[in-house]
Amino acid sequence: MATYDFVFEGTGLKEWCDEGGGDAPLSMADLLARKKGGQVEETIWDLPFPSMDALNDACDKFPKSRDLTVGLEDAFLAIKDTLRFILDPITEPLSWMLDGAMWMAETTPWWIVIPLLLLITYFVSRSWSIVLSVGGAMLGLAFIDHYLPAIQTLSIVFVCAAICVLLGVPIGIAMSRSDRLQRGTIPILDMLQTLPTFVYLIPLIFLFSVTESKLYGIAIILYAIVPVVRLTDLGIRMVDKDVLEAAQAFGMTPRQKLYQVQIPLALPNIMAGINQTIMMSLAMVVIASLVSAPGLGVLVLRGIRNLELGVGLVAGLGIVILAIILDRVTKSALARVNAAQNH
Repeated sequence: MATYDFVFEGTGLKEWCDEGGGDAPLSMADLLARKKGGQVEETIWDLPFPSMDALNDACDKFPKSRDLTVGLEDAFLAIKDTLRFILDPITEPLSWMLDGAMWMAETTPWWIVIPLLLLITYFVSRSWSIVLSVGGAMLGLAFIDHYLPAIQTLSIVFVCAAICVLLGVPIGIAMSRSDRLQRGTIPILDMLQTLPTFVYLIPLIFLFSVTESKLYGIAIILYAIVPVVRLTDLGIRMVDKDVLEAAQAFGMTPRQKLYQVQIPLALPNIMAGINQTIMMSLAMVVIASLVSAPGLGVLVLRGIRNLELGVGLVAGLGIVILAIILDRVTKSALARVNAAQNH
């Protein structure tokens, strides 16, 4: 007799459980009871939680936990072709952008790429010390023959972070203007922010080929878009009500208030969100190397798989260097925005 037989007996479902169940395998408790010639005494101390598997021991027709996971998998596989048919044309431009950025990074000579990066750094930060730091970091990575993986990683981060900003800022603005939309979006953002990074890859592997760039691009975007959406919404909502009332008194339309008052005042928060989005994109690039994302993450993965300590540590150090320079450049841009608003 199984522990939870009384549940099905008390609800009148015992006959339903016994239909065609005569040849069902015995539970471990019944096998022990037969061996000892009687029933096994069960105490409250040994009482298992009434889980699906425990209830299945009492009723073979009650589903097991494995049936739940199999059902979820079968349901996903049943709609996989339809999802792929819908998502393929929508996400194909992402593959083009990633492949194009990768092609440019790999074919453009280093003596063009590095000065171009330094020029962009100076334009964003207006700081010669940061420009020198970026130049020294890139030359150091090139000196140890990690220039190409580093440029590949930067290309992926730039593309995915740019898409996150292009999608995330409008979503954050829409959330700030609608409480109902915010209430509906916050749970989705919470899920995206707390979902383990490896879990992002599981459904995408079934939907897209590992050779398609959009496979890891979608995973990076879903993982990294959350900060820019949240902080855009927060920044616009934190704009002083008195300032908005003054803008209203001057006869500004809602669109004028948004573009001339709210967004400029929320720019520090938006820039902080962009900084976090870039950092999270870089972190996800390393995980995405499991599904053919090129760059320094491949070398880290190689060090783990082949137990090559030096290869993994040097590649990991390269990722740290990229993270530091990206963080300094974006924080310098944020400091410029704050300084401009304070004057």
